[in-house]
Order: sequence, then C-alpha cells, then structure tokens
Amino acid sequence: MRTIDWRGGEVVLIDQTLLPSEERVLAVHTVDELVAAIRRLAVRGAMALGAAGALGIALAATRASEEGIDVDAAIDEAAAKLRGSRPTAVNLSWGVSRALSARSGGPRAILATALALMDADIAANTAIGGRGALLLYGVKSVLTHCNAGGLAAVEVGTALAVIGTLHATEPLQMAYVCETRPLLQGARLTTWELAKMKVPHRLIVDGAGAGLILGGKVNAVVVGADRIAANGDVANKVGTLAHALAARRAGIPFVVAAPESTIDEATPTGADIEIEERDPIEVLGFGGRSVAPVGTLAANPAFDVTPSDLVTAIVTERRVITPASSSAVADEADARRVG
Repeated sequence: MRTIDWRGGEVVLIDQTLLPSEERVLAVHTVDELVAAIRRLAVRGAMALGAAGALGIALAATRASEEGIDVDAAIDEAAAKLRGSRPTAVNLSWGVSRALSARSGGPRAILATALALMDADIAANTAIGGRGALLLYGVKSVLTHCNAGGLAAVEVGTALAVIGTLHATEPLQMAYVCETRPLLQGARLTTWELAKMKVPHRLIVDGAGAGLILGGKVNAVVVGADRIAANGDVANKVGTLAHALAARRAGIPFVVAAPESTIDEATPTGADIEIEERDPIEVLGFGGRSVAPVGTLAANPAFDVTPSDLVTAIVTERRVITPASSSAVADEADARRVG
C-alpha cells in the first residue's frame, strides 16, 4: 500500500514507529490526530509530509462540510496546526499551500488536488530514481543516511529510488545504511525497505560512515533532503553533514535526491532554516530505558545543514543541479521565472 493515502473519508497511513516489528495501518479521522501522528513520526519524510499536509486540509474541509460548521474557519485552523507541527520540512507547508489553492472549489476540489499531488509525487520520484542512477552509473557501493525511501514518500522515495534503480541497472555490491540516532530510521526503516528491494546492505553506526568513506569502501553518498535553500544549502537528518565532509575529503560524489518542491526559494541560505529541536529524552534513553546519569542534559537537533559547496549534485525530477556557486539554485530559479 501507499505510505499515506485517502480511504473512505479518512487518512490512512503506515505507522512507522512500529516498523519493522509490526506493520500496522493507522486510520486518522481528525486534523488533531494527524498532527499528533506527524509529531510522533508515525508519518515522516519530506514527500510523505507534503501529502499529509494536503490530505490534512482535505480532511478538515470534508469534516466541516459534513458537520455543517464553517468550512473556511476549519481550513484556516487546520493549516496553522499542520504547518506548525514540524518546521524544518518545507514539503509539509508546501502540501498545505497546494490544497489551499483549491479552497474556492470546496471540499471536493481540495481533495482532488491532494490526490493529484500524491500521484505527481510518485511520478516525480520515479524520475528522480532514473536521473540519479544515470548520474551514478558504474558506482558499486553507496552510503545513505536516515530513510529516503518509499516510507518517506507516498510510494517510491528519493535516495532509495536512486539506489534501487542503480541496482536494477547494474547490481550494487553494497549499500551501507547509517542507523540514524536517536530514533533509528536507518536501522528500522531503510534496512526494511532495502531487504524488500533485494539490495545487498549492511547496517552501520552513524560514526562509522566517515571511516568507511575514507577507507575506500564507499563510492558515493546518496541522501534525501527536508529543505534546500535558494543557494543550494541542504537540510537533512542530523549526521548528514559529517558524511558530506568525509565525501569531499575522499573525492567521491555526495548526491542529494529530492523533488523540486523541496527547493525553498524563499529561504536564502541554510542559516535561515529553522532547525527542529526534539525532546532530549530521545537522546538520554534507548529502547525505553534511560542510559545517561540522572540530571544529564541533552541537545537534540533533528537536522543539520550541509553547505552547497559540499554537494556534488542535487537530483530532482526535472534536472541535475550542481551548486558550484552559492547562488546556483537561485540563479536557475530566476532563469525559469524570466523564461
């Protein structure tokens, strides 16, 4: 099934907090339930959050219409709640905006827009997989961080679409998967997906990545993105920056796979990206029990920013961007507007 979908007047999604031990579908009946699911990472990943944002507005409009309350007021309240649930991932707000663009047509038009957005996401990510695999043709081993597969999208994914297409074209020898502390999205989700894709892989601790890269075990690093600034700086799951630095030192490609919707032209640089700070308890404990002494403080940024000069290429559904200068993405955006 799709990671997130609309079924019988409600939003349904795979509860990613339970994977890989249990595959459970969560039915969401209200916007508040959806916001709670987003915050606890039952649904996560840039493209899946874009779909969640659009479907959340459709859910609010549909419920308000059925209950005979003010549809516009319900939509505005839902938009504010959804946008505030996770600030770093630009696709969430983008999905909300896409749905809001159809509000004059009423609940049916809003739902049609949300469903079209999900279909477009699948097509875009399939294209990203093909374009990225062509760029990295001949690579035999890759490293990826966090989860940028079908679980992070509606169905296909970005970085794992590249890896999967690359493997189907000319089999990979190895995909190294970083565990992704503190919530283990790599260990729990990416390994689960790669096993289904029959891609040979090994799980590593996050700190092992740089050593494997500099030791010649990795030919390319492929990651997704939660927001790309206008200058090409990339916000992705915390730990990504370390892999980019190691890749630059080793002279191997560091490739970001993300749809055009992840490029935020309104954000000039990575310094302007709000970094989500999550509950310190995620760092202080493991497996449901505390591992640090009582009274220990923790910082828990969910993302870090990789400067554009460390990025070999940004692969989207339409193009390959090489941020050779700090204004690369903005310059291309200006060219599109002029054109």
